[in-house]
Amino acid sequence: MRGDRLISILLLLQTQGRVTAKELAEKLEVSERTIYRDMEALSGIGIPVFADRGKKGGWSLLEGFQTDLTGLKESEIHALLVSPSAQLLDDLDLGRTSDDARNKLIASLPIKDRENAKEIWNRIHIDTNTWRKQKEKIVSFEILKNAIWKENKLKIVYTRADGNKDERIVGPLGLVAKGHRWYFIASKENGEIRNYRASRIQYAMPVNETFERPKNFNLAHYWNSSTKAFLENLPTYEVHAEVAESILPRLTFTGYFVRIIEIGTRTNDEWIPVKLSFDTEDEAKRYVLGFTDKIKVIKPLDLQNKILKMAESAVEFYKQIL
Repeated sequence: MRGDRLISILLLLQTQGRVTAKELAEKLEVSERTIYRDMEALSGIGIPVFADRGKKGGWSLLEGFQTDLTGLKESEIHALLVSPSAQLLDDLDLGRTSDDARNKLIASLPIKDRENAKEIWNRIHIDTNTWRKQKEKIVSFEILKNAIWKENKLKIVYTRADGNKDERIVGPLGLVAKGHRWYFIASKENGEIRNYRASRIQYAMPVNETFERPKNFNLAHYWNSSTKAFLENLPTYEVHAEVAESILPRLTFTGYFVRIIEIGTRTNDEWIPVKLSFDTEDEAKRYVLGFTDKIKVIKPLDLQNKILKMAESAVEFYKQIL
């Protein structure tokens, strides 16, 4: 409804300062022409909105203007009160603060809405821990948390995936939680932005040198594009196989990064054709061997021989120790 959209525009202008018509149109899923009409409507009811032209232009409110907006919709109350991950909030030392903030929000609601709002906590709970609660140790997390609020560079010692360590000078930009893991986002001295798994940062120390945060940097947008690029560039190793029906439901519950590309129709001898995708050949070998006689490789043909050699090595090893 247009009334809700006008309120949304006013809230965006109050919280973000200056916003382009294009950005508003994308956020509210309408055309830019509709946004211009909405601006005329806001101006017509006395809201001091004005446009700055030029490369850094956009719509904004007259400096100092502020309005109180009440009347949250039920769905908006739900969105604000859904319990975030307690584990991640504790990592950030914000667990108690989050509870206090939600209690204050509930207290500000009309009496008729308070009980329903409290009940949200009993209906939805988010747990980002793994089943075995294997929490990664981050030795420099306090330094990283403090660094993202400042514009001082950091010296870090980072352990790469191959085990080698690098010393780097970086500009802290943000922290991202992926599941239960934390990633440190920072710019290198050449301006390139990189992702660092926080648990691999062995040492971090502030440097008495400032850096300039990239203009218009948006952490969420960057992470989404970075994740997409990462997935698109992952190596792939495809395996055509036949599996016993009994293991079909367990194919993706092994802890390996495997994707089922295709499941065929059961053959006359009760085997089911599947096409699987792995990151590497080594991961495919260990995965197939783990199902013993419940999965047989059709191609690549050389994978059959490599799995056979692995199985023979295991048999010989246990013959010697038993």
